[in-house]
Amino acid sequence: MLGNHWCYEIIGVMKSKLLFLLFLIFSLTSCSFDKMFLIPDKIEPEHTQKIIIRQAERIELDVNFSGTNYQPIISKDNMPFDLGYQIESVLFESTSGNILNGWLMKPTEPTETKAGILFLHGNAGSILNHFTLAHPLVKKGFQVFLFDYSGFGLSEGKATRKNVLKDAQSALDYIISRNEFKNLPLVIYGQSLGGNLAAVLGSRNRDKADAMVIEGAFSSHDDVAAHVTGLGFIARLFVREMYASEKAIKIWEKPLLVIHSTEDATVPYFMGETIFNNACEPKSFYAIDKPHICGPIYYTDSISNKIIKMINQDFLNR
Repeated sequence: MLGNHWCYEIIGVMKSKLLFLLFLIFSLTSCSFDKMFLIPDKIEPEHTQKIIIRQAERIELDVNFSGTNYQPIISKDNMPFDLGYQIESVLFESTSGNILNGWLMKPTEPTETKAGILFLHGNAGSILNHFTLAHPLVKKGFQVFLFDYSGFGLSEGKATRKNVLKDAQSALDYIISRNEFKNLPLVIYGQSLGGNLAAVLGSRNRDKADAMVIEGAFSSHDDVAAHVTGLGFIARLFVREMYASEKAIKIWEKPLLVIHSTEDATVPYFMGETIFNNACEPKSFYAIDKPHICGPIYYTDSISNKIIKMINQDFLNR
């Protein structure tokens, strides 16, 4: 009897240690999975930075920052470079508690501005990398607000999934308080992780936006984790789904354009189809080629025309 008692006690201790070990592994692995969703770059404002635009050809430009608002000074070969529109760098407070940096990119002739766009960028890099994707839309006459989430670029704080959603909401509230956006239809344009955010943000702010564009977005965090890692259902076990575009998009009832490349090697094409299939009318799907989230570069005219069509459709339905 004594032997059995000690045997059961040892087994009980072993079970406790095993459960603790499994919990520890789960916690550590969960953190590592979470980090793959957000890969920010910080900007050192005291150093010259690079941005790229693609017009007739690929052009590499230098960026220096001036003043407390980090106003970008754009040049090429040590000479000022005219982008054909204005950039105003701003700092605004997020409900995440962090001060964020954004660029308000305004057409030179405000009276000819077609619409305002809140541009939600992807999970990596900074405003400098994603500028090249917003640039073509401004050249087409849209007023674009591009900003960095917490922990990205010149924005304060830590990059977390909770923070980026709070940051997106704060960016939306910030721009609709600006006079430049008051008389313009407003479009939420999200790419990749930003597309996932766009669906959630739009579903919570249906009275504040007129249309939505989702490009190269994943259907949920656990879907993309399963795909990227190749671990399937095992990856799903370690990813806590906080919010998912495939669910949020079901309550967005305004014009929607889903864009996805058949050549997308980052987020598989079927995820774009999943988002689209879960969405309400009015909606349209635009299948393109080229790499992940490069639509504004290679399909500038058609995307611009589709956005204008959506805006007109929304106003006709009011």
